[in-house]
Amino acid sequence: MSEVLRLHNVSRRYKEGSGQLEIFSGLELSLEAGEIVALVGQSGAGKSSLLHMAGLLETPSGGEIYIDGRAVSSLPDLERTRIRRDTIGFVYQAHHLLPEFSALENVVLPQMIAGKSRNYAEKEATRLLKTLGLGARLTHRPAQLSGGEQQRVAIARAMANGPRILLADEPTGNLDPRTAGGVFDALIATVRAEGLAALIATHNFDLAARMDRALLLHQGKLVTGTELARV
Repeated sequence: MSEVLRLHNVSRRYKEGSGQLEIFSGLELSLEAGEIVALVGQSGAGKSSLLHMAGLLETPSGGEIYIDGRAVSSLPDLERTRIRRDTIGFVYQAHHLLPEFSALENVVLPQMIAGKSRNYAEKEATRLLKTLGLGARLTHRPAQLSGGEQQRVAIARAMANGPRILLADEPTGNLDPRTAGGVFDALIATVRAEGLAALIATHNFDLAARMDRALLLHQGKLVTGTELARV
């Protein structure tokens, strides 16, 4: 396997009144192709901020982010946007589907924005949605889909442009346990089939235990391996 994502000595601080609030500092994280890693931690620990930095939506206060060995934190906005579009897929707790478009169209649109032909985009969207068990729901709009089906469409959309990295922020957090398990199974199976590197934030320790490894964001530090037992 090859390293796709690395965070080196990363810190994040926010202004708070006349001072600064430090969310985390000195973080080290690496993610390899084909690897699925859980990111766990209490609410407010900074999991979303970490994902946003890994996905180039936020700039770290210190340290560097590498994608495929290239330092990307200080690149111009247009180049960061291009990397997000071509290399990174996002799945959020809320599906954020466009309500006026069908499941197929929601997965076609990001591909067309990236310059793909409609014919190619429809074929790829159909393939992904069928892989996620939605072959019979292609023409349904979000309001006609269950919560679990909507989130599967969101997963397909995140993978539509063939990213190298998938970042998911509590992707089953809005679902009941049974539905969450099914969506998680579909997510993991598709990530492995596509050969992506995935970093998945979750509160569900049962789901985290099914991933390749788990990282705990605790008191501004990432804890892993045998250190988890001491937290």
